[in-house]
Amino acid sequence: MATTTDPAQTPSTGVAERLRVPSRFPYRTIAMGTVGSTLLMIAALGAGGILISDPVLGHGPLSWVRYGHGRMLANAVLYTGFGMVVWAWVRLGRYVLAGRIGSRPILVAAGCWMAPLLVSPPLFTRDVFSYLGQGAQLLYGLDPYANGPAELDVLPNVVQNVHPLWQTTPAPYGPLFLLISKGVVATTGDNMILGVILMRVVLLVGLAGTLWALPRLVKHLGGRLPVALWLAVASPMMVIHLFGGPHNDLMMLAFLTIGVLAALERKHVVAVVLVTIGMLIKPTAAIALPFIVWMWANHLTGESKVRNFLRAGAASVGLFLPVFVAGTWISLGSLNLGWWSGLKAPQLIANWLNIPTGIGEVFYNLVHLIVDVQVSPFVTVARAAGMLLLIGFGVRQWWLARGGGTEAVYRAGISLLAVAILMPPTLPWYLTWGFVLLSAFKWQPRHLALVVAVSVFVTLVYYPTGEQALYDWWFIAGVVLASLYSAASLLRPDPLGIIDAWRRPEKFLRD
Repeated sequence: MATTTDPAQTPSTGVAERLRVPSRFPYRTIAMGTVGSTLLMIAALGAGGILISDPVLGHGPLSWVRYGHGRMLANAVLYTGFGMVVWAWVRLGRYVLAGRIGSRPILVAAGCWMAPLLVSPPLFTRDVFSYLGQGAQLLYGLDPYANGPAELDVLPNVVQNVHPLWQTTPAPYGPLFLLISKGVVATTGDNMILGVILMRVVLLVGLAGTLWALPRLVKHLGGRLPVALWLAVASPMMVIHLFGGPHNDLMMLAFLTIGVLAALERKHVVAVVLVTIGMLIKPTAAIALPFIVWMWANHLTGESKVRNFLRAGAASVGLFLPVFVAGTWISLGSLNLGWWSGLKAPQLIANWLNIPTGIGEVFYNLVHLIVDVQVSPFVTVARAAGMLLLIGFGVRQWWLARGGGTEAVYRAGISLLAVAILMPPTLPWYLTWGFVLLSAFKWQPRHLALVVAVSVFVTLVYYPTGEQALYDWWFIAGVVLASLYSAASLLRPDPLGIIDAWRRPEKFLRD
């Protein structure tokens, strides 16, 4: 993991002045991450979200990487590549914290690290196959909010690669994203490889929108652009999860960030419209709308704050409703609100990454030592308590945001994080909802180190195939150690002295 440094960035005593001098372009760091990403792409052919009927490997001479020892080797290569990407990201972060590089090297690094993953099998997830299956349903006149892709009697490759859990489960995504998925499937048909690649290309529009908004958000929110880009664009959560996955959150984040920017720049109509469109891709974006109302209210003239709030609220609702109705109608051909019931589908996922679920499982295991009981009542009660806590927390954050401005953006960001953590399910890439907004604020190095630990941890707690690893306790222990070591490496190169000991073995021989 993150242990060594480029020579130009290694801190030592008496070099405080040198730390203020711009560094050379970090070619080696970027190259390391690119090699790591290439290894991820190659190894994913055997260890990632592979196809059931693989036209690339199939039963040919290279098919051995999908089975037995071949698959073990593929996993070893994949995790090596992952380690190199994280190592490079942390090294780049040390440059950023020292103020020795600007934004350009970070953008180049993120682009180089993403490029090999454009043609990679899905990494740490199989959700993209569900996207294609649900788009195929809409393409062939079926309602994705009524049934799962298993009802399709066409495009067998699309259907069979959807995860068994989602074969008969209604879609939980917004209608506009289903329209996008429909367009992808209409172009690629039953070709799953082209479907995954085209989906990534389409989602790059979301990345472009986020990249456009971040520099402007930083100016309003007081952060540093290199830090924001390093945290939001070059991180493993973005490179490996949102793009390598890929996940539709990448598209939603573009509308969310640009909408929040519009609110800060007093373009309130644009803000409400854009965030509503983001909600039509993934409903999570709606969390930001009440905070945008406060921002609008505080930009209105007039002595009565109550009246300003009512005016802003009424105008926001007046914009939200027609955009919501029009977006749904254009996407589905009718005012189909079945996607609200589809939001229950992800709750089928139960693991301790969601804190309330984890608490419920702990209590279940304690009681189960004495009495033979079922786990579901414990998890259900804990999740209900978590929802009450989330509602209380969200209402408090919304009330604290009543001054509008940057405070409202900050409160919206931590509310998005709270939703990701407390509302079932908690999936690793959900944390990007809040991190992308919060990246534009000023960060302390120790807080960035915490983000490094979280980023590495949540990326690794699922196996490369997309199946959860959360109950493989020895594996999770290794993940925790790797996460903590990566975090420590951001603040101090080679925190355990491993590389130094390797480079100078003669010192130990003399001692």
